[in-house]
Amino acid sequence: MDRIFSGIQPTGDLHIGNWLGAVRNWVALQDRFDCVYCIVDLHAVTVPYEVPALAARTRDMAIGLVAAGIDPDRAILFVQSAVPEHAELNWLLTTVAPLGELERMTQFKDKSEKLESIPAGLLCYPVLQTADILLYRAAKVPVGEDQLQHLELSREIARRWNAAYSPIEPYFPEPQPLLSAAKRIKGLDGQTKMSKSLGNTIGLLESPEEIWEKLRPAATDPARVTRRDPGTPEICNLYALHQHFSSPETVVEVAEKCRTAGWGCLDCKRRLADAMIETLAPIRLKAEALKRDPAAMDAILTRGAERARAIAASTLRGARRLMGFYGAA
Repeated sequence: MDRIFSGIQPTGDLHIGNWLGAVRNWVALQDRFDCVYCIVDLHAVTVPYEVPALAARTRDMAIGLVAAGIDPDRAILFVQSAVPEHAELNWLLTTVAPLGELERMTQFKDKSEKLESIPAGLLCYPVLQTADILLYRAAKVPVGEDQLQHLELSREIARRWNAAYSPIEPYFPEPQPLLSAAKRIKGLDGQTKMSKSLGNTIGLLESPEEIWEKLRPAATDPARVTRRDPGTPEICNLYALHQHFSSPETVVEVAEKCRTAGWGCLDCKRRLADAMIETLAPIRLKAEALKRDPAAMDAILTRGAERARAIAASTLRGARRLMGFYGAA
């Protein structure tokens, strides 16, 4: 099977945007690909972060991934910093990474505008992403649309490295994207992408009460000022969420009652909350069991890092040999 690689930052508990946009797809891909999934803590330190919380958030992210269906027996799941080859290949790839392309990355421009002093790590973030992928010589990368620019740069870096050090038979593949069906999930404000830092998310492991408390004030169709006003479901973010969580019959009912003012937005939200609670209950219960056995979670990540490092070390040996380093025969 072709190998795929994808990573997620250790922000703590997963939210429904992570799940719909990436993790649910990762779970399905385990049946079709040789999957390598990574909690990318080296990426997380390219911007200011809470040092005491990093380890706990990394563990919580791992718990969420396993609870959501990532199977450590069918996929490799590990923490990026536990495999030092990521950092070494990152450095080797910076020698061919084009500075102009790095400066043109949309995410770099967006994030750097908010900083008084811009760290070099933020600029080179896409090079580390490239190292993550190429270290496992992954053929495909499951991504959202907002990551396509970074993936194109990864292909460009692979081409440049191959041209310089392995021109006859390319050593690194040029990874191709695997887009998920849910490409962009809006937050509860109905405007911006769902993001924990913006406070517009619903956590995958939140209780039924917490889910309802967050859904109740969520933005809907702005044209529906009163319960009697008809709406347009296609522009309502909650209708989009119904399409992910509710049955096809409920989705049809939601659209009809919205257009005809057959019910109010609060009724729509209550049905969505019920569907979310039912869908996410098994994930929450499994996460609770994993949290009660931290040693088991540590064992999963340790074994994952060992499996990942076996592949990574082999790839890096080949790269060092092709680059002509002493002792890399």
